[in-house]
Amino acid sequence: MAERGVRKKLTGVVVGNSMDKTAVVLINRLTKHKTYMKYIKRRAKYMAHDPQNSCQIGDTVRIIESRPISKNKRWQVLEILESSVSAE
Repeated sequence: MAERGVRKKLTGVVVGNSMDKTAVVLINRLTKHKTYMKYIKRRAKYMAHDPQNSCQIGDTVRIIESRPISKNKRWQVLEILESSVSAE
């Protein structure tokens, strides 16, 4: 079977799941400033396809790049690394 190209994988925290089959994932990064050589915190939100609606707010997930699924969705939830089970 033909192998797909190299697809990006990112790890982040779910900050929204109110949409059907979609999770909003916040990715935090540290990048180095070109001139001052100082590390700067950068963050981005990605909408990821979650077909089973299994992601909850606070979960740590790994997402993978995919073909465009809708206007804003270009990522899919690959796996849930850490679940945020609320202690009741």
